[in-house]
Amino acid sequence: MNCFFKKYILHFKVPGSTSRGILKEKLTYFIFLEDGTKTGIGECNLFKGLSADDRPGYDEKLEEVCGQLSSDPGKLPDNLEQWPSIRFGVEALLLDWENGGKRILFPEVIGQDGFRIPANGLIWMGSKEEMMKQVHSKLNEGFTSIKLKIGAIDFEGELDLIRYIRSRHSAEEVEIRLDANGAFSPADATERLKRLSDFDINYIEQPIKAGQWQEMAALVAESPIKIALDEELIGISGTERMQELVNTISPHILILKPALVGGIAACNDWMKIIESYGGQWVITSALESNIGLNAIAMYAATKQFSYAQGLGTGMLYTNNFPSPYTVDASGLRYHPELKWDLSRLYAL
Repeated sequence: MNCFFKKYILHFKVPGSTSRGILKEKLTYFIFLEDGTKTGIGECNLFKGLSADDRPGYDEKLEEVCGQLSSDPGKLPDNLEQWPSIRFGVEALLLDWENGGKRILFPEVIGQDGFRIPANGLIWMGSKEEMMKQVHSKLNEGFTSIKLKIGAIDFEGELDLIRYIRSRHSAEEVEIRLDANGAFSPADATERLKRLSDFDINYIEQPIKAGQWQEMAALVAESPIKIALDEELIGISGTERMQELVNTISPHILILKPALVGGIAACNDWMKIIESYGGQWVITSALESNIGLNAIAMYAATKQFSYAQGLGTGMLYTNNFPSPYTVDASGLRYHPELKWDLSRLYAL
């Protein structure tokens, strides 16, 4: 039995603007388990500048985990609570291994025609002209859920983009989701949310920076728009601490990124807590390769929902791995007749 890991640099087709700067490439890790007859693979999606486990000792922790899995391949190693991206990578690895090393983590979700998950169309940060071009493209493609990352240009320009969408489509035809990435200050957030509410916004993620629980709670209490927590969940572990956060802030929605919140087990805990408050959750990818996206999509497919999830990053990179997935206005689709091509990965 052999367990090992490899680093991999994903290259963006077009530099991606985020609240943490311009991304031209993305580091990720792949962890393998093999015995000569099958190979399981998981992606440990370390997100520089955002992941709670972006700290010294990451490679050493992976070495330790590989040693444990080589001797006991059927058991999830202990003490991964503080290493969320590694935990999710190992969860996916073990599910892949248990199911024959064919990248099918949950066989029960794959029907004769595969499966489909409704997904929102993402509008990346950029200039007003660049964002408008993306809006035109997504609307022309037929997306009925559009998510705009805001905070990159002036607020009036962003209102113009949202106003344009609403001039063409009602809320019943196209829902608008916003991701502020903490761009608003507590002082101006209330007024901005009121102005945004004129456009029937479905929800807004993280209007103010994470860590301001009382300020966020006050904002949720008076907001005319549903508020979703995203970065707020990063670094929060243990059901008591999770419960404390939700009890304090009372958010309407949780954005669940498995690699950032601690994998499948943590996502299940967050879902149980938010549902007990009558709230919702949205499963979202975080710039994984298609290997990580596959794990998230198959996990999402085990859940019951009718609304769009945040899955659709697979086409961003020049050196991603051809997979059985396609993305369009109908959502993220798994095609059982299509094959994986991992030759780039194995060539490392």
